[in-house]
This record gives sequence, C-alpha cells and structure tokens, in this order.
Amino acid sequence: MKKRLICAGISVGVLGIETLIALFVHDNFIRPYFGDVLAVVCVYFFARIFLPEKPHYLSAWVTAFAFCVELIQLSPLSEILPKPLNIIVGGTFDFKDLACYFVGGAGCFWIDRKFFHKYT
Repeated sequence: MKKRLICAGISVGVLGIETLIALFVHDNFIRPYFGDVLAVVCVYFFARIFLPEKPHYLSAWVTAFAFCVELIQLSPLSEILPKPLNIIVGGTFDFKDLACYFVGGAGCFWIDRKFFHKYT
C-alpha cells in the first residue's frame, strides 16, 4: 500500500509540473524536451500504482508505448482521430522526442532500482 501511495504522489506531482510547463513555459528546451521526459515519468508512475509488485520491464513497456504514440504521428491516423485523442497523440513527428522518451524511461528504470528496489 505504501508503494502505491508513493507512486500516486509522484504521478500527480509530475502531472502538476507538466501542467505548469504547458501553461507558463514557452521556451525552446524545457517545454519540448524536459516535458517529453516527464511525460514518460508520469505514465510510468501511474502504471506503477496498478502494478506495484511487477515493475520488471515496466519502464521498457512505457517507453515502447511512448514510441508508438510518437510513431502514430507519421501516419494519417493522427489527423482523423477525434478531438481529445488528436491532442494527446500530437501531430508532428520528431526523432528528438524519441530520445527524450528513452531518457525518461531510463530515468524511471534507475529511480525504480535506486529507491524502490527494497520494496520489490
């Protein structure tokens, strides 16, 4: 139960930071790059709420999911999705985003091993 609360707190905190970045930061580094790294971190810790005992390879699955969402932007599917989904998926593919997702996934893997390993 303690693990789930910690993961929920991290997920909500990162979502709050993401929201603040989206609303108030309009630069060329924090919003496009750090925001993508944090998106993977947020999804990872949200998933950890529901999978607290099985974190093995979860960071790889979350990173693969982020890659798939980015790759959808290469297809015409991103243009025909209904309104809330097309905002989530986005519309512009960028290889730099894939690198940011990888950094976020690697960071989640490291955080999990460093701080949560004693709980798993």
